[in-house]
Amino acid sequence: MTTEPISLTDALDSFDALWSPRVLTRVNDYDVRVAKVHGEHIWHVHENTDEFFLVVDGALDIDLRDGPIGEDERTVTLPRGAVFVVARGVWHRPRSADGASLLLFEPSGTSTVGDAHDPVPDHVDATTGHALTR
Repeated sequence: MTTEPISLTDALDSFDALWSPRVLTRVNDYDVRVAKVHGEHIWHVHENTDEFFLVVDGALDIDLRDGPIGEDERTVTLPRGAVFVVARGVWHRPRSADGASLLLFEPSGTSTVGDAHDPVPDHVDATTGHALTR
């Protein structure tokens, strides 16, 4: 945990990896993470926790599956500055056609690919977050 202010701009400028979040700090038992994204993540679900997204730059689409595959699917679009919470147990797939920078709140140790997921392609880093290096 840091005892100095953290610039989001500096933190985001410190890495280039996509779909590979960096842990800025912790609040109680939660990680505050930043990530750069472009293209598609994978369909996944967090069975025991909600997932908080804040779009710092760009735009993010989140496909949501509230029922059986092919039923009750919808997409929410988050422009810059928008906040959205994916409820626990909801299958989802973040994606960004033009790229985006995100701020995320998740319990420490939460995997970026959830508790269940589609096959993980090479461009997706299945991680619990990397330390931010400055």
